[in-house]
Amino acid sequence: MSTQAKRAMINTMAQHIRAIISVCITLYSTRLVLDALGQSDYGIYSLVAGVIAMLGFLTNAMVVTTQRYISYYFGKGISSQVTLIFKNSMFLHIVMGLLVAVVLILFREPIINGLEIAPERHEVALHVYVMAIAMLFVSIITSPFKALFIARENIVYISIIEVCNAILKLIIALMLVCTENDKLYFYASLMITLQVMDLLAYALYALIRFPECSIHIQKGDINRDSLKQLTGFAGWTIYSAGCIIGRDQGMQVLLNLSFGTVINSAYGIAMQVSGQIKFLAQAVLNAMNPQIVKAEGRNERQEMLRLSEVTSKFATMLLMMIAIPLIIEIPGIMEWWLKEVPENSVLFCRAILISAIVDQSTIGLGSANQAIGKIRNYSLIVNTTKVLSLPIIWFCLHSHYPLLVVMTCYVSMEALCAIIRLPMLKYTAGLSIMHFINSVHKPLALPAISLIVTGLLFTHFIQMPCRFLVSIPISIIISAIVIWYATFTKSEQEFAMGIINKFLHKNK
Repeated sequence: MSTQAKRAMINTMAQHIRAIISVCITLYSTRLVLDALGQSDYGIYSLVAGVIAMLGFLTNAMVVTTQRYISYYFGKGISSQVTLIFKNSMFLHIVMGLLVAVVLILFREPIINGLEIAPERHEVALHVYVMAIAMLFVSIITSPFKALFIARENIVYISIIEVCNAILKLIIALMLVCTENDKLYFYASLMITLQVMDLLAYALYALIRFPECSIHIQKGDINRDSLKQLTGFAGWTIYSAGCIIGRDQGMQVLLNLSFGTVINSAYGIAMQVSGQIKFLAQAVLNAMNPQIVKAEGRNERQEMLRLSEVTSKFATMLLMMIAIPLIIEIPGIMEWWLKEVPENSVLFCRAILISAIVDQSTIGLGSANQAIGKIRNYSLIVNTTKVLSLPIIWFCLHSHYPLLVVMTCYVSMEALCAIIRLPMLKYTAGLSIMHFINSVHKPLALPAISLIVTGLLFTHFIQMPCRFLVSIPISIIISAIVIWYATFTKSEQEFAMGIINKFLHKNK
């Protein structure tokens, strides 16, 4: 097994362990927070923090940008350029974070007054808004450090930090139940404290262990060419991420204007579930993205496209194994998980999880597009399509169509975006569309069918409390067998057996 394969395997395993632990802890924490705050206050936090989260895409966009250039120059073997990129990225993040924070504070009154919030909770909502801005600023400053960890493929440390983050969120939820103070204000205060702790954990380790990491930025370190590279790539990455977060948080605002804060609670629950389940697919992306970019940096275009196909296949496969049984069993899970299930939570969860599976089916092509660096047309065409779902959803809500129709539009637009990636990468990178379909989509058909059939058989023939504790594990086992014989190629089976044998040999 090659060094790269071993590293990808270790990183993927670390991300999966982190994902499983984080999902369990975070979903239980959400139950405690919802119970402590109540549907109305939870809806206010989800809505107000969501407005700030509309700019949180800056963080992810800058992580992607910094990681892309660091990985690219690692692939080229130019270490001095890596240091230069990091310092200029750090400078850019500080300036951008300050500008965003100042603008948001100046417009706090108009933004809060424009939301449907009960008058007696208006002042607390303002405090939550300011603390959410602080969280955004700290998150932006954390981005260069996190990008460096991803570029260096040190995913294990990231996984440790995120597990600790989930445990601390559970502690915060338990404290929330016991406090006598205003719970919403108390919760927001602790969340900003947690964000600062994350920054310190990444920064201190990076400064000690990575020689290219330096926050001592002198005037001569600010390089115009490097800033131009970063801002040019980041501009379109920010646009892409902004379309996605704008679509998701725009839904929050449209639903709030139509139904009030209670429905925001249902939508917030759905986004929590979806976000945690996506961790599984993100494990593959985090492990493979640096290798995709490094392959392009070495001028190995066909290897880069092959890795993007592998990424799409395994990210979709892992997400399906959890998401499809969850989609089928979500009513029972909601009743067990939450003391009081917000109305429409099941509908929102199902629609968002289906859209996530559809998106993952070509997600590796997004990584390939970032690797080649030609992102302007891709961003304009693919991601503009995502945000165009908002006017369609507004029309449906304005015309009083059922929420089922609204969420069907949501899923349909996501499917259209996934399809558009194929001709885009054929044009920019020489992708063979039929090869991609035969390598990714066809092998996933049988596992998807097995998961759906198994789940439906359970719901039809077995009626028992907490049925999902039996049906979901059995569905996963059956799909794993189908994947082994119908989805894995011979080389993938040999690779998996090598991992298993290595693990057993170590234990002996």
